Formats: sequence, structure tokens, C-alpha cells
Amino acid sequence: MSMLHVTASQTALFASDLHLSLDAPETAEQAMRLLWIQAASADHLFLLGDLFEMWVGDDGIDSLAQQFSTLLRQLSNAGTQVWMMRGNRDFLIDVPLPGKPGPGFTEQCGAQLLDDPCLIDLQGTPALLAHGDALCTDDEVYQTWRTTCRDPRWQQAMLSRSLDERIAIGRQARQNSEAGKREMAGALADVNQAAVDAMLDSAGADLLIHGHTHRPAHHHWTHEGRARQRVVLTDWDAKAHRGHLMGWASGKPVPMPKA
Repeated sequence: MSMLHVTASQTALFASDLHLSLDAPETAEQAMRLLWIQAASADHLFLLGDLFEMWVGDDGIDSLAQQFSTLLRQLSNAGTQVWMMRGNRDFLIDVPLPGKPGPGFTEQCGAQLLDDPCLIDLQGTPALLAHGDALCTDDEVYQTWRTTCRDPRWQQAMLSRSLDERIAIGRQARQNSEAGKREMAGALADVNQAAVDAMLDSAGADLLIHGHTHRPAHHHWTHEGRARQRVVLTDWDAKAHRGHLMGWASGKPVPMPKA
């Protein structure tokens, strides 16, 4: 795909880490309400991964995922270009099921799938979009798992299991992940600065927008004489009063109102 251009006259909104789940109805309601209110007037909506708490295959769409798909389709039909990226919890989105050809989840949503990372022209500025987990290189255990679960052979073996089996495996993996987070040193859960600069150098960009770490911030630094920015999107948790879309205007991020 050629580079996507968001012109100066166009509006773009960004979000990640919605963690949609039937177990968190308040967060799901908040996220979809704000998407409907705010993204309907945007030219572009970028969803940068971990949209769902768990995704075990496109055949495992539950009622909430169907509601979310319908919402995105309505936004797309109304003129908003919807762009979707996989995260570490929903990396099986759009992966074909063995022997079951058919439209992937993004097609059902009226969205287009983005590579991770993806370079775009954001109102005249080269901007690199990523989920963010690939940059947490200090967590070597996770990076080994990330390589494994993105191997097409592993994915096809996983998707060859029954849906019930995959759901059980996914739930166990989530439990193990949450336990690991409680034990992990804080630095391991954040990005590695050298990895950030290497990714930006490779892309020829000085602006990175990502999620994953649940540490929303706007970082500025200089690398080899070049001024750089890293914008970290917030995660969503209605009970903790977290979660909002981010816009971009005049070369800087603009948090959208929460209500």
C-alpha cells in the first residue's frame, strides 16, 4: 500500500487499547459512545491495536464485537475512513481460518488493516504508527512469545483447534499475562529508547504514535541532532476514568473531550 496522506484540511482521530469485553460493559459503552459522537465527523479514524481484551479468531465474534463492527461500518458508510491495526491481544484479527475462506473482521467493519508499524503523512509530517509492544524489547520473555504467536504456522495450528478450545487457551493466557504484569518490574513494561530511535531511523520519521504501555504521555527528545516526539495513547477503563480519543492539529496531539 502506498503511503497514506492525511491532508492539512482533514481531521484524524487516534485510539488504542479499548480492551472491549463483555466483562467490562461500562468501558465498552463509553468507547462506542465517544466513537459515534466524535469519529462521525472525522475524515480518518486510526485504531492502533488491543481493541479487544481477547481475540481467538474471526469466527469467535461475540455480541459486543458484532456491535462494534456495526458501529465501525456505520462510520465508514458515513464517510470516515477507518484504519485498524492488530495488537498483542487481538493479533489473530483477519488471520484466515483453515479451510474456511471468507471476509476478515476488518472487511466486515468497513475498515482497512494497517501494518505494524505503518508510516503515514500526517498533515505534512511523516508519522510512524505502531501498537507499541514490539518496542518493549527489555521484556525478552514477551518478545519471544510475540515472535512465536505471529508465526503463520503457529497461528494456523491454533486456528485449527475448536473455538471452545481456543477460548479456554485465550482465557488461560490472559490470566498468566495479568499475573506476570503484577510481578514485572516497571521498566520492562515500557518501550526501550534505543528501539524507538531505531524504528524511527528505519522509517525516516521523527514522530511516533503508539499505545500498548498504558502510559499516556507526549515525549520530546533529540536524537543525532533531530527533534523527535513520541505520543502514547491512553488505554480505556471507565471505572478508572480513563479513555479518550486523540486528535491532531497544528503539529501536536489534541485530547478529545471524554463526554
